[in-house]
Amino acid sequence: MKRSMIFLVLPFLLLGFMIAGVEDLLKVDVSIVPRRLRRGEEGKIVLKFSVKEGIRISSQPSFTIDLEPSDELIFPKNFFSASDLEIEIKEEEGKEYLDLKEPIEIPFSVSMDAKRGNHTIGGKIKYFACSQEEGWCLKYTAKFSSAFFTSSRIFQKKK
Repeated sequence: MKRSMIFLVLPFLLLGFMIAGVEDLLKVDVSIVPRRLRRGEEGKIVLKFSVKEGIRISSQPSFTIDLEPSDELIFPKNFFSASDLEIEIKEEEGKEYLDLKEPIEIPFSVSMDAKRGNHTIGGKIKYFACSQEEGWCLKYTAKFSSAFFTSSRIFQKKK
C-alpha cells in the first residue's frame, strides 16, 4: 500500500520541481516610465530580462508580448513580436536566438478619459527557451504587471 502510494505521489513531486525550475528560465522586471501620468501624456513600459545561465530564448517559432486591455493606457497594438520590437538576433552554433540584454520599450499614451488613481497594467510573454547543452526546447509563458498612477490633469506639451 505504501509503495503504491509513493508511485502515485512521485510523478507529481517531480512535475512540481520541473515547473518551479521553468519559471526561473526567463525573469521579467517591469516598470512604467514615468510612473505618475497625466491624461494625454506619452510614456513607455520598460521590460528588462534575466535569462538563466545556459538558456537561450529562440527567435523561432515566436516571441510575443501580449498586453491586457486597459481603459487608461492606449497602445499602438495589443501584442508585439520580436521583429515589431526590433530585438537583435544573434547566432550561436548555427542556431538563432534573441539578444535580451537591452531593455525593451513599448510606447503608449494616456487616455483622455483615464480615471484618476492607482492602476495596474499586465501582460504575458510567450517564448521558447532552449538549452543547447541539454538539447531541449520548451514553450512557456511568463506573466508580468506594473503599477502606475494617473492624475485628472491634462498634459500640456511645451511649445
